[in-house]
Amino acid sequence: MSGESRMLTHQQAKAFYDRLGSKQDLQAFYEVPATNNLIAHAAFEAAQSVFEFGCGTGAFAERLLSRHLPPQARYLAVDSSSTMVALARTRLARFGERVAVRQTDGSLQFDEVSGSFERFVSNYVLDLLSASDMAQLLAEAHRLLVAAGRLCLVSLTHGSTPLARLVTRTWTRIHTLEPRLVGGCRPVELCDCLPDTRWHIDYAQVITRFGIPSEVVVASKQSGGGS
Repeated sequence: MSGESRMLTHQQAKAFYDRLGSKQDLQAFYEVPATNNLIAHAAFEAAQSVFEFGCGTGAFAERLLSRHLPPQARYLAVDSSSTMVALARTRLARFGERVAVRQTDGSLQFDEVSGSFERFVSNYVLDLLSASDMAQLLAEAHRLLVAAGRLCLVSLTHGSTPLARLVTRTWTRIHTLEPRLVGGCRPVELCDCLPDTRWHIDYAQVITRFGIPSEVVVASKQSGGGS
């Protein structure tokens, strides 16, 4: 992965999104088509419990809770940014006890009991993490999911069209020089990070909008991979 030596620290990423998190939804022009594609392939209608890592402003949680999840489904959303947590709590307050929004200290491990959730969601967050942090988070997702629970991911990725390849090269170059200029994010390949001993990839697709490519992945937990 490009630019691993210039990754933002957890504290730097928190400071960035504390400062600019209120503008996060301006990225909806390329994020929403990809997350809509995720929703179409992750069978949220059958899920009774969802864990979202990096919930941002709560926009994705709101869509799931209002349109796709069963009325009794519970939702736990976490984020390290105090700005994001405040925005998400306000946005999701109308759902009452169905949803909890929690601020984390940047840790990639959580107190919830193993096998507590049917879906683990993370949108446009893994592209912020180093390779080692990504592996740690995916191991924790595996632990938190029930048997055959689904991992639901969206991330910036590498493009295949001429415009998308140009955007990818430019984005990667900026990240290598100064990652804060792109919010610490860079293109990654999600499928390459999911060992087949732990995950079965049910669906993978690249959605490109305005030259910005996003990888959408739904993978089922393999019980033989351990927790």
